[in-house]
Amino acid sequence: MTRSTADLMADRARLLGPNVATFYDDPLHIVRGEGVWLWDAEGRKYLDCYNNVPHVGHCNPRVVEAICRQASTLNTHTRYVHEGILAYVERLTATMADALESAVLTCTGSEANDIALRMAEAVTGHRGIIATDATYHGNTSLVSQLGQSNVPTVGFGLDQYFRFVAAPDSYRNPDPDGALFAQSVAARIDALKADGTGFAALVVCPYFLNEGFPRHADGWLKAAAEVVRKAGGLLICDEVQSGFGRIGTHMWAHEKMGVVPDIVVLGKPMGNGHPIGGVVTSSDILGAFRSGYRYFNTFGGNPVSCAAAMAVLEEIEAEDLMANARKVGAYAQERLTILAGKYDVIGDVRGSGLVFGAEMVLDPADKTPASGYADRVINQMRQRGVILSKLGRHKNTLKIRPPMPFSTANADLLFDTLDAVLAQTPVAP
Repeated sequence: MTRSTADLMADRARLLGPNVATFYDDPLHIVRGEGVWLWDAEGRKYLDCYNNVPHVGHCNPRVVEAICRQASTLNTHTRYVHEGILAYVERLTATMADALESAVLTCTGSEANDIALRMAEAVTGHRGIIATDATYHGNTSLVSQLGQSNVPTVGFGLDQYFRFVAAPDSYRNPDPDGALFAQSVAARIDALKADGTGFAALVVCPYFLNEGFPRHADGWLKAAAEVVRKAGGLLICDEVQSGFGRIGTHMWAHEKMGVVPDIVVLGKPMGNGHPIGGVVTSSDILGAFRSGYRYFNTFGGNPVSCAAAMAVLEEIEAEDLMANARKVGAYAQERLTILAGKYDVIGDVRGSGLVFGAEMVLDPADKTPASGYADRVINQMRQRGVILSKLGRHKNTLKIRPPMPFSTANADLLFDTLDAVLAQTPVAP
């Protein structure tokens, strides 16, 4: 007998503590996944337009087989030598610029960002970090300070090392070549130096996903990167959400934005849901980190995780998933643009590859965010069997970020459903 959602929620509060987040007004009890589909405990099927963690599809056969094969052979840590981690890092770094030649593997993106910040301190001798004011990079005590909407009440005094610039907003405050953003970064660098903290790094998602993935021209980050390098700092690109071909035009979003980072951070999609993250950098930066910190991670880079991650890279190549992202993403933009012409509540359409969405506004003239309306749309979509979410500074941008096998037929189901929901949902705050 299937337990009720109310019973499960009560047990979550009792066993896991208060305030454990769930999606939707009516939480989903998911029991199975396959490809771009999920099923709940009652057997209802949902189109997954949100989850980037199963990057190559829920329960991807290649990844499942690789995990099972390696788990039935050996799983241990990297103080024993094993070939899997070396083969994987070699293949991974081959997808990036020549300077990005070495890696540290972790279990999560949070750990990877934590290491990236320590690398910056090891190289520069300073701790001053700059990020945008509408982002998220993880949940360690150090990294959690980067998320202004998730700052903990207890931060061990680490907040003194962080400064923030306004998140880019191509809809309300256009910055066509990134010059204004670069000026803001330069001002924060000057402030860090003036107060004696010193400047270590700028850390950004190169496609600014949590900020609402504003529309930027290729090469947009070049100006900010030049400011950072001139000041003696490092550029850290968090590719946890934007990497592995998702944007369609490039394997990595930093390529699209015209920069070669000093450090690239990887996480969630890397092992298709199997816990693995990573930090890719130059041999010089990694050497400075290894000299400055005694770092060891029992599970980071274990053989099973490396097998899962290798299978993800193999699947992306074998199924040409980056090309699929490019094709389906272009089609999605067309469908969204048609809807924008039909509904004034869609103020702006944006995205690249298989990350796309629309900013919802109460009034297109003054661009008033329709955050509550976006909530109602998301919940109605869930009731109709389509899963998506929202994000951005105003929490009013529909976030559509499906697994990479997502097809044009899947997109038609998504947008036909969205059309119906928009037609029946009154526009109100």
